[in-house]
Amino acid sequence: MALSKARIEILDKEAINAAVGLTEFIDVEFNPTDYTLAKSAQIAEIGIPGLDSPLLQFIRGQNEKLTLDLFFDTTSFGLDEDSAVDVRKHTNSIYQLVKIQPATHAPPRLRFNWGSLCFKSIVESVQQKFTLFSPAGIPLRAVLSVSFREYKTLEDQLRELNLQSPDRTKRRVVKEGDTLNRISAEEYKDPHQWRLIAKYNAGVLPSLLRLVPGTILIIPPIDLPWLAEETWS
Repeated sequence: MALSKARIEILDKEAINAAVGLTEFIDVEFNPTDYTLAKSAQIAEIGIPGLDSPLLQFIRGQNEKLTLDLFFDTTSFGLDEDSAVDVRKHTNSIYQLVKIQPATHAPPRLRFNWGSLCFKSIVESVQQKFTLFSPAGIPLRAVLSVSFREYKTLEDQLRELNLQSPDRTKRRVVKEGDTLNRISAEEYKDPHQWRLIAKYNAGVLPSLLRLVPGTILIIPPIDLPWLAEETWS
């Protein structure tokens, strides 16, 4: 059984603009023959004199990327000047996905759906290649090479990572009612370790008595030497 047509769903509803071809759903004309998913990690090299190779330190993950080719063809309408249909009438909606939209001041966030693939992203690049023209020079066939970059909010990533170990650095978003004692108890199973969090986040904490909801705190490993309890006066 053939897969249903691939579909692009615009998530930023205020960016929808029928005048430029941006509708809530954009159905591709022909399903891609293949697609590529790629993800990488940023790694730093730490050079130690006398070692055969540098030590590697994980810095952060990189966005996952989806790349594929989309095909468009209007030859079924005819090839002569009176009946030929410019294929750009169909490709323009895809091309608009990489452009800044007036209502959002950014390219729209979207979801690419095809079979089991559901990829929330923004379009990073679109390359149009026209392969057939009418005698009058009207483009009738096009191949669009499209690159989608994964889009995730901070809350999405923190929920997915679900970092639990107290001996690894992680991040936490302050919620209404949070205190450093409560956070320390939840993260370290010890409310008395709140000073570690306070010292590590001194630059973003205007007050230790009242945490501002939405503030992103770094929860450091409890074994960092410079955060040891005796460093506090």
